[in-house]
Amino acid sequence: MSVTKPLPHDAARLHVTGSARYVDDIPSPAGTLHLAFGQSPIAKGRITAMNLDAVKAAPGVMAVMVADDLPFANDVSPSIHDEPLLSDGTVNYVGQPVFLVIAESHLAARKAARLGQIDYVEETPLLTVDEALAADSRFEEGPRIYEKGDAEAAIDAAPRQIEATFEIGGQEHFYLEGQAAMAVPNEGGDMLVHSSTQHPTEIQHKVAEALGVPMHAVRVETRRMGGGFGGKESQGNALAVSCAVAARLTGRTCKMRYDRDDDMVITGKRHEFRISYRVGFDDDGRVQGVSFKHYTRCGWAQDLSLPVADRAMLHSDNAYLLPNARIESHRLKTNTQSATAYRGFGGPQGMVGIERVMDHIAHDLGLDPVEVRKRNYYAAKADALGQDDNSTPYGMQVEDFELHGMTERLLETSNYAARKAAIEEWNAENPIVKKGIAFAPVKFGISFTLTHLNQAGALVHVYQDGSVHLNHGGTEMGQGLFQKVAQVAASRFGIPLDLVKITATDTAKVPNTSATAASSGSDLNGMAVKAACDTIRDRMAEFLAERHQAEVNDVTFSDGNVEIGEARYTFQEAASMAYQGRISLSATGFYKTPKIEWDRIKGHGRPFFYFAYGASITEVAIDTLTGENRILRTDILHDAGASLNPALDIGQVEGGYVQGAGWLTTEELVWDDQGRLRTHAPSTYKIPACSDRPDVFNVALWDEQNREDTIYRSKAVGEPPFMLGISAWLALSNAVAACGDAYPAIDAPATAEEVWARVRRVRDGI
Repeated sequence: MSVTKPLPHDAARLHVTGSARYVDDIPSPAGTLHLAFGQSPIAKGRITAMNLDAVKAAPGVMAVMVADDLPFANDVSPSIHDEPLLSDGTVNYVGQPVFLVIAESHLAARKAARLGQIDYVEETPLLTVDEALAADSRFEEGPRIYEKGDAEAAIDAAPRQIEATFEIGGQEHFYLEGQAAMAVPNEGGDMLVHSSTQHPTEIQHKVAEALGVPMHAVRVETRRMGGGFGGKESQGNALAVSCAVAARLTGRTCKMRYDRDDDMVITGKRHEFRISYRVGFDDDGRVQGVSFKHYTRCGWAQDLSLPVADRAMLHSDNAYLLPNARIESHRLKTNTQSATAYRGFGGPQGMVGIERVMDHIAHDLGLDPVEVRKRNYYAAKADALGQDDNSTPYGMQVEDFELHGMTERLLETSNYAARKAAIEEWNAENPIVKKGIAFAPVKFGISFTLTHLNQAGALVHVYQDGSVHLNHGGTEMGQGLFQKVAQVAASRFGIPLDLVKITATDTAKVPNTSATAASSGSDLNGMAVKAACDTIRDRMAEFLAERHQAEVNDVTFSDGNVEIGEARYTFQEAASMAYQGRISLSATGFYKTPKIEWDRIKGHGRPFFYFAYGASITEVAIDTLTGENRILRTDILHDAGASLNPALDIGQVEGGYVQGAGWLTTEELVWDDQGRLRTHAPSTYKIPACSDRPDVFNVALWDEQNREDTIYRSKAVGEPPFMLGISAWLALSNAVAACGDAYPAIDAPATAEEVWARVRRVRDGI
């Protein structure tokens, strides 16, 4: 069986040889034109005059478009039509597209885009959480609140209370392949769009809307992306729509890609959060009640901010049974880039909040932070603690909690107790370099919280020579989705993997796709492909059973053969016989996630099919004189269920951890007081490099299958490992705590400057 095998990525050889084809590598037809945006230099204001004569006269420029030149809808929003492709006269952030240049080369378009002369009436921008709160600038009236029990009364009645406020920064996606699209005009007004997108159907919808045509007139194809991380769920709309509109205008193929600095200035980031908390607990560290306030900086347009902020609320419990909880969320509108989807989709921010609470409680009581966490865990089963309630703050019963066993195993295999004692001894003897160690658990819900997105389709063909071709609605962004789904198909037919080919995601083959997001790619598309393969396999089995006067259940598919009693055929022979017998060897498959039911307004229901779990322990060292720090060792145990492909899953765990640690330690976004992003290049924005990975990096998979009926009982592994990086942030806090008695209260990201400043405060007892 092909599933469960640790096979390499299907395009690994193409990746390392540089022959994998991305949007900008597709051979362009002769006469292809190139596009670039003219951008706003101010954060807020109104356009009073626009002189684009110099732009139009620039070498190589074929046309220039402003909002009034667009034929139909001037909108690229994925939600409430509040995001014009080109400014409608108002300006909302630095970098907002104001006009569109169509030129004969990429360089000519970029140079011309800088020549526009635009007069503005500047207004005072809202850039910070405090400014937005003062102006009551929001995307929803008042805060969204989820509650369980009476948190405030429980906190007041608890033996001990603590409260604090801290900041969590945003994060740039920094996919290796930037945003890119190409539109090819076809006959009859049809349009073929190649897009680097996680959501081909969204691109199809927005392009059709911009061209004033039905969706059937637009075909979107995506072979692969060079990374996405959520940044290509909605942010590719502007490029695809621009190319399609320009192609319609000129009758020529049009291509657009952002250079890295434009990409970082124009596109959205992970949402910044300010989290205030108040918690009451007993002398053993058990939480009696907790109250959170989330202040989310959403940027200028709504984009996906509401579901992102919702998911932050949904993960504010993480692994902990909170008898009384109140989560209050403020979604604030500011004159910055429209924050968007990013791996974890708000879940990491909510999870950081409760992990900070657990860390603070442990420090207040002088207890081991691991022990405090274990005392607050959900029960393994609802009645395991002699109680019926094992519910989240949003009313979902936790039926599959795996972290008790996972925690004990990781503590043992990482030699946590001995290392913690050795670190305490080191810190007592070394005044300059301090070490820290920390544990962080992860409980991450798997499903789209917008219920109708939990569906997928597939199209499978078996040819008469026994080869298999399939398409599904998921997109490949390096995570290995295509390989996993191909393994599913090979397993259903009992054939070698090399007989299966998956080609580009195509809206003309599989319609109405959901975004490849919410860690659901393998779950949804794997099940859809399974359904299609089983339909074809059953047809073949019925045909062969009738031919041999046998029962259908007597027909087996394995090891590249089809057997009926004493008869044996190769799969190729069986396919050829079925074809000659006029049996359909093509089928569609469909899957919708069961059991989910969610009311986001009430904040109650079952938004997730199941939870994926993980646990990590990170050891760090800091230089107290400079704040410089590094990760020395990381041990991870992650729950992938019955893994479809352990090699790919371990790779996702490793990459997710490093990306999560980068968010919380080195990746700092800085805007000036005019709303200009100053960290818009790799020279000023520090993503983790190879040297930033742990010197010792131990990763293992938890060997328990999913209790829910997922594809081969596997679990999603795209987003959950990202939160394992929280242990790096907590370890830095632990190292700083060794400098004095005060709680470090580190903000995120814990850059060298932040670590240095907190060392000073702890030493001064502040």
